[in-house]
Amino acid sequence: MLEHARIEEIADELAKAGHSRTVVPLLTARNPGMTVEDAYAVQRLWSRRREEEGHTVVGHKIGLTSRVMQEATGIAEPDYGVIFDDMVLESGADVPHDNFSNVRVEVELAFVLSRPLTGPRCTVFDVLAATQYVVPAIEILNSHIELAGRTIVDTISDNAAMGAMVVGGRPVPVGDIDLRRVGTLLYRNQTIEETGLAAGVLGNPANGVAWLANKLFQHGTTLSAGHIVLSGSFTRPLWVERGDTIHADYGNLGAVTCRFV
Repeated sequence: MLEHARIEEIADELAKAGHSRTVVPLLTARNPGMTVEDAYAVQRLWSRRREEEGHTVVGHKIGLTSRVMQEATGIAEPDYGVIFDDMVLESGADVPHDNFSNVRVEVELAFVLSRPLTGPRCTVFDVLAATQYVVPAIEILNSHIELAGRTIVDTISDNAAMGAMVVGGRPVPVGDIDLRRVGTLLYRNQTIEETGLAAGVLGNPANGVAWLANKLFQHGTTLSAGHIVLSGSFTRPLWVERGDTIHADYGNLGAVTCRFV
């Protein structure tokens, strides 16, 4: 476990990296013994710094939801990060590539809640009852820590690499679709680069939202009515460069598009 003073130093370092669009060396290499709880403490302090700057929390993202990613990082559960108001974009947006570091995209379903969700015994049925609708989304990953050799501790500290999200397509009540069978074709410049089914997210993306509510309870937080939850990617991260156009085709749920400029 790290001393609180060191946690403050790391949070400040990551905040500066975010402002300057720079990448810092691995935290775990410089802080042997740093734990997952230390990492969430860093994230909470970093989040508080953003709120002090005038930004508002509008939801959370879930990461590391696939078995492959969990095995690769040696963990048995996902992680989460915070979504702020300035991170939410609409389909068709021109996204400044220089605003982010190590820029990649993923496709996900975003859950919009009509009422609060809290642990410690939140179930998938609670999630479905509390969801106003789901809507297609693209997540833009933004990593301020070097990628080679990183662990879940590095990722959590860096707000789970949450950069921004682009929402679009058609909002759909959860009772009108089988969430597991929502599929996506992910295009980069008119070429299909990735395909996936939402069942790849813990068997059902609603399971991820239930996990999040229970995990947040451990940290003294709940999901509020109106909040957005990015439920986890069902494709691998796709690298993007300035000039790329990204298009995610969700079939009957519509499509989401953005262009990196």
